[in-house]
Amino acid sequence: MSITSEVGRLREVILHRPGLELKRLTPANKDMLLFDELIWVSKAQEEHDSFARLLRDRGVAVRLFAELVTDVVTDAEIAAEVIARRATEDTCGVELVDRVRGFLSDLPPADLADHLIGGLTVDEVPGAGEGFVGGVLGPTAFLVPPLPNAVFTRDPSAHLYGGRILSPMHKPARQPERLLWRTVYAHHPDLAGRPLWYGDRDADYFPATIEGGDVLVLGDRAIAVGVSERTSPIAVENLAARLFAADEVDFVLAVELPVGRGTMHLDTVMSLLDRDAIVVWPRLPSVARTHRIEPGRSGGAAGPTMAVREEPDLLRAVAEAMSVDDLRVITTGEDEVASDREQWDDGNNTLAIGPGEVIAYERNTDTNRRMRDAGITVHEISSYELPRGRGGPRCMSCPVVRDPL
Repeated sequence: MSITSEVGRLREVILHRPGLELKRLTPANKDMLLFDELIWVSKAQEEHDSFARLLRDRGVAVRLFAELVTDVVTDAEIAAEVIARRATEDTCGVELVDRVRGFLSDLPPADLADHLIGGLTVDEVPGAGEGFVGGVLGPTAFLVPPLPNAVFTRDPSAHLYGGRILSPMHKPARQPERLLWRTVYAHHPDLAGRPLWYGDRDADYFPATIEGGDVLVLGDRAIAVGVSERTSPIAVENLAARLFAADEVDFVLAVELPVGRGTMHLDTVMSLLDRDAIVVWPRLPSVARTHRIEPGRSGGAAGPTMAVREEPDLLRAVAEAMSVDDLRVITTGEDEVASDREQWDDGNNTLAIGPGEVIAYERNTDTNRRMRDAGITVHEISSYELPRGRGGPRCMSCPVVRDPL
């Protein structure tokens, strides 16, 4: 059970169906919760259901994150530990915290999972509005914050080779997701036991953050990692050191991205389509600096060293990592305006379900046509509501098992 490429036949994936957490978005809180617009939740659910159905129809085992959380919180001891971490004195106040924990503890496991992901407000806890904190905050204030970005299962966790990354997330709105993923990986019988390449410390705060959308498995022995708004160079170096020590990779390509909403992760500007093909935002090679990181000499007591050199040609470096002489490069859009529009709408963010077979948003008509012209099989999914959180099919999926190429 491993991930050794981005395009090997996909066998198992974790998705999160949009739910209560997206119903919490308002004009007042959407920016803090990292959404550009409000979501028509029932429509988003329809679109997500069609995504999951397409995957199942193509032979992929789809695991839903809320069901995985439900499975592990059926154990009362595990549930109590998670509740204590989600409902704290800092989110509820000293007077309410025990009441909130008691309310959550009394819920059936599926309802508890819904609120651990979807959050909890003052008016949902009987009597919570009668005290000082509840009375001042008001009935719609959060006592347990919602996790509306949970639909993007790629970022909190990335599987690569025989292990995975448990991502310390950059934005405060996403940081609590890590607790739920950590609990699932520690206790779910189907998912426990793999080594953690990064994020193994049980801490709520990591200054060196990394997110799964920045991690691409380019081949058996090489990965690319975006150095982005949300992934720090320290995390990239530390991850590289772990993978070198485990003899999993020969080198890591660190790709410095422009800091911005539209380029938040590497997979918003590039993803793999086939053994020898990528889709890429055409501006990327000119705006990104690329560094090749390899193991250096033994650092002795001072720790390992790295051999680092700058790569003058990003696409050439990617081709070498993919072990191909002629890389097929498909770009978003035929001109600057079209490419920027479709990049914003996640035209580069495709999910490969097999070599040369991908899932893409239907709204990116030009990019999808260009992929088909290059011989790629493109399955389109509806994309009226899901893109409003700035994430595409790759963002919405956490592959667990792929066939080797």
